[in-house]
Amino acid sequence: MSNDFGAAVRRWRDRVRPESAGLTPVGQRRAAGLRREELALLAGISADYVTRLEQGRASHPSDQVVEALARALRLSETEREHLFRLAGLVPPGRDRVPGALTPSVHRLLERLAGTPVAVFDAAWTLLLANPLHTALLGERPAWREHRRNGVWWTFTGAPGRVRQSPEERRATEVALVADLRATASRYPADPELSALVTELRAASPRFAELWASGTVGRHVAARKTVDHPDVGSLTLDCDILTVAGDDLRVMVYTAEPGTTDADALTLLATRVVPTLAAV
Repeated sequence: MSNDFGAAVRRWRDRVRPESAGLTPVGQRRAAGLRREELALLAGISADYVTRLEQGRASHPSDQVVEALARALRLSETEREHLFRLAGLVPPGRDRVPGALTPSVHRLLERLAGTPVAVFDAAWTLLLANPLHTALLGERPAWREHRRNGVWWTFTGAPGRVRQSPEERRATEVALVADLRATASRYPADPELSALVTELRAASPRFAELWASGTVGRHVAARKTVDHPDVGSLTLDCDILTVAGDDLRVMVYTAEPGTTDADALTLLATRVVPTLAAV
């Protein structure tokens, strides 16, 4: 691999503003674009590896690394395909779960800065979240491997901030597995999706039981109560918007105006979001 790959990464890094990537800029900056450390955080790789890629001292990045960089750099579909080719790789086809984010999706998150918003792919892997969503739920797109997947953390992770009754928990589990099965039927050749299902079946007897039931469906969110360590409990409406052509899910949390829940969201934006850059 020539250093064309590293030069492209550096060029595209310079054009992405931290704010547009969901980061809070800190300190004096010589340029408006992302720092290497910020790109590494967004892509879930080490800053040293980003440096070696840009300087041409690392060769043959994996499909997963190139995909993560393309997503963090907010590349268009054409640019994403070009980055794969610069890495000596074949761009993923439509038999894989789409992970590219269009400029319109990025603009949507920018315009909803005062609302917790996150974007997931069809397998419920977290691709992008604005700072308010991160402050609300603590989920980060920079988490590595399956830790970014909502089905994975539902069945194998530690309890999150969303409070659920046993009945609500069971309903969520059923809906997520049914949704994931529908996705698997659309992308039967996706190796990462197959690996996720295989590992979940081995790690969670509950997932294995639900998967064996063969149910196919859609996960539809409703009202959620979040117990937040800094602003207390708040109950929000959670809607899932589907980007049909790209098979993405946009999850949006809103509060009724004039309520204590709306006040808590405002407090979250002013008290917690500014601290995220230090995390």
